[in-house]
Amino acid sequence: MNIRRILCPTDFSETSAHAVEQAVAMAGYYKAAIFGLHVVQLIESVDGVSLEGVRHETAAFFETAAKAGLTVDVEVEPGSAVHQILDHAARLPADLLVMGTHGSSGFEHLVLGSVTEKVLRKASCPVLTVPPRVRSRSHLPFRRLLCATDFSEASSHAVRFAMSLADESGACLTLLHVLEWPWHEPPQPTIDELPVEQGFALAMFRRESEERARRQLEAFVPRTQRGVRAAVVSGKPYEQVLAAADGEGADLIVLGIGRRSALNVALLGSTANHVIRAAACPVLTLRDREVRMQNGI
Repeated sequence: MNIRRILCPTDFSETSAHAVEQAVAMAGYYKAAIFGLHVVQLIESVDGVSLEGVRHETAAFFETAAKAGLTVDVEVEPGSAVHQILDHAARLPADLLVMGTHGSSGFEHLVLGSVTEKVLRKASCPVLTVPPRVRSRSHLPFRRLLCATDFSEASSHAVRFAMSLADESGACLTLLHVLEWPWHEPPQPTIDELPVEQGFALAMFRRESEERARRQLEAFVPRTQRGVRAAVVSGKPYEQVLAAADGEGADLIVLGIGRRSALNVALLGSTANHVIRAAACPVLTLRDREVRMQNGI
């Protein structure tokens, strides 16, 4: 994972302060430069304080990075937060964009149809969303990774990215595929409630689907790579991704998002939204076009 420039927008909230901590840790680990950004919606909203004064406040937010000897640059820009974040990410160009999520109702206000949702959908670089400090359990270097895949092109590239990340950091990696069962809401029929022929066919279909998915997962893993486990479960994707991350104490969840992916960020409000909202660890989302650019994948 080649990270040289990290962009970290901040709104001075406690949650974004935790995102800054994560960005600084990532910058230190990868010997990367960190770029802090605060966007003022309107100059009038500064309440008489000059942009230069806000710039000093922004610089103070990244003081830990400067004290750690990292290259730090901060900017304050008036205008649209989404536009400025995407513009700065493109102009740097950023190798990683780190943003906080507010959780609960605060997250809904921040994300749904707003800044983070639009940045996730349009950013041309990987985006690391960081949960509030009270829930986060991330560690650097990452030790336990979870990568969910639906075998789409985007999520398949994300799998290779996650394996590269696990290999370089010596982390354990779980590759997860969620088999969406025909019934999504309880009560679900049991085999005993179905005619014998239908019950047998249903059991065989589920068994064959699980085995096929397991073979697909195992095909991703080179024989020389250790510490990678394949898991196939049934249920709602977001519920199973969160359950697996919680059960394994994941430091990082990796999701590939593309036009055809079941984890597509265009479906925010479904799988990706629920995972990012409720995860107790950072979530790294990668679009298919930038995954190919990382580490020659």
